[in-house]
Amino acid sequence: MVNRNKMPRIGVVGIPKAWSTDRLIDAFRHRDADTTLLTLDQIAIDLKSGDALFQGTNLRTMDALVVKKVGRTYRPELLDRLAMLRFLSETGVPVFSDPACIKGVLDRLSCTVTLRAANIPMPPTVITESDELAAEAIERFGKAVLKPLYSTKARGMTVVEAGNGTRDELARYREQGNAIYYIQQLLELPGHDLGLVFLGGEFIGCYARVADGSSWNTTIHSGGRYARYEPDDALIALAHRAQAPFGLDFTCVDIAECKDGPVVFEVSAFGGFRGLWESARVDAAAMFADYVLARLGHGGE
Repeated sequence: MVNRNKMPRIGVVGIPKAWSTDRLIDAFRHRDADTTLLTLDQIAIDLKSGDALFQGTNLRTMDALVVKKVGRTYRPELLDRLAMLRFLSETGVPVFSDPACIKGVLDRLSCTVTLRAANIPMPPTVITESDELAAEAIERFGKAVLKPLYSTKARGMTVVEAGNGTRDELARYREQGNAIYYIQQLLELPGHDLGLVFLGGEFIGCYARVADGSSWNTTIHSGGRYARYEPDDALIALAHRAQAPFGLDFTCVDIAECKDGPVVFEVSAFGGFRGLWESARVDAAAMFADYVLARLGHGGE
């Protein structure tokens, strides 16, 4: 536990000059925490001594590490970075969220399996390595989205339609380095989807991502915008059930309200800050900082 009379030392794992990372660092510093930005590509772990060094600082002397981002883009190598954070966690440094919990949502397939095991409604989905079975799934769906197992903001996703060009689309997708086909039926959305945000398992806010009509998806990367949204109790309950198996300290659940009922697309360990702020001026970074400091025994504001 942090000495209440000592300024807590917090390492924020994130991206230099990124909006959400900077906001989280500012939130901790505003609460008189000695806060350092940590970039995982500059950390060295000595397994014999147990030391983890970053620019001359032994991270084992930190009171806590708080994870905002582990890389600019999702890719399998980020699992190795999480393993480094896991080492620190297992040597006694509190890490928010636990790296083992983040691992469960970093890989789209792993996240999907957990959601379906919890009986969470999702779009019809087929996962296969077979070209033949992938083509059959697309024919059955009529229109589908090929989703890389590691991606964010719809990057690398491809919309395909049943027809004579299906095999060519699958070949191009394979050539992009996707060994496994994650095929999800393209659902008709009401022009927006939702992000429901949780802190310590408690709902703190919701925002909508509204499409601008230029793309099949609603992401800000594709021209969408954030808007205020008040979900009903049923949506909050669904999102609560979806995030519960992952045990994350901070998480965002992506939900779409479709004509046959709501479906969950994914659970994320890294989203939510900007959406809540721009749509409703909810300062999730400040709330996260208070949450961490309270658990360290050092009261936030």
